Amino acid sequence: MPKPGDAPAYSLLFPAAAFALFGVTLLAGPGLSAWIPLALVPILFGTVFAAVHHAEEIAVRTGEPYGTLILTMAVTVIEVALIASLMLKPGASPALARDTVFAVIMIVCNGLVGLCILAGGLRFGEIGFRVGGASSYIAVLAPLATLALALPNYTLTQAGPVYATSQLVFVSVVTTVLYGAFLYIQTVRHSADYVTREPASRGGEKKAPPVHSGGAGPTLSIAMLLLSLGGVILLSKTFAATVEAGTARVGAPDAVSGVIVALLILLPESLAALQAARRDELQKSINLALGSSLATIGLTIPAVAIMAILYEKELVLGLAPKDLVLLALTLLVSVVTFGRGRTNILFGFVHLVIFATFVFLVFVP
Repeated sequence: MPKPGDAPAYSLLFPAAAFALFGVTLLAGPGLSAWIPLALVPILFGTVFAAVHHAEEIAVRTGEPYGTLILTMAVTVIEVALIASLMLKPGASPALARDTVFAVIMIVCNGLVGLCILAGGLRFGEIGFRVGGASSYIAVLAPLATLALALPNYTLTQAGPVYATSQLVFVSVVTTVLYGAFLYIQTVRHSADYVTREPASRGGEKKAPPVHSGGAGPTLSIAMLLLSLGGVILLSKTFAATVEAGTARVGAPDAVSGVIVALLILLPESLAALQAARRDELQKSINLALGSSLATIGLTIPAVAIMAILYEKELVLGLAPKDLVLLALTLLVSVVTFGRGRTNILFGFVHLVIFATFVFLVFVP
């Protein structure tokens, strides 16, 4: 992670550019509007990276596991903003939230986990992590994913793959409670299970939190994080329209929109996870990757459920049979991968094959 005060120029310039572009979108005439999508993508990507950078600045001071938790929460706020913008558009796909949540799970639990294991395994052979922390992620992810994405296909009060309003409220409450219980375990009760170990060659002891002196104070990092998140939220509606127009022009399936949103919000966090794996800090990679999956279901599903109820939008959550198979396979392989505290490149290849299958079936369902 960067030292506090060493903020790159983009982390300050892109949030300002995001607010400026939002102002342009409000005042733009027909001629200027055609150029807005060209500026939107780089500015939005840069602002997302800026938000993650400032979250990392704060994380340096808080240490693990709070650091990765702050980063995960920042990414989740961005995710909810983008999904909300797409959901509330007239004629939006009622399955958008489901497609995005499922894409996040497949990207992080297969694509990102596979790449991290491969990157670390190629460099260090077998790489280790804390079984208690990794297994707790899978133990919570399995019921959250089942309640949010599988059970709606089999309830009877309302024909699936849609929950009745009372069922949607109940599932939102229990997923929030379960995620809250996990956060308590992660940050208070058993926080040692989520702290990165030093490699065995350096003694196997826990890493001490980094100590920094000088540089910008935490107030600036917090303020810039909030400004960056605000910039992403303001541009999310324009991004939603751009994604919708682009997928319609090329005739892509509806699920592609969910994958694009998931890739955008996960890119900076994925880079941080890969860098950690290359430093033989797979536990940190696990915290980032699997933590994103839990936050996506535990926080995003309740948020979009509230919007669906308030705006009387249909919310399709149940997965298609082929996706249920991929979800079940992902959970089964994850149990094996994280079951013994050490892993190698074979497991990385297995996860990447599942991820490649997911991507292929998005375009050839």
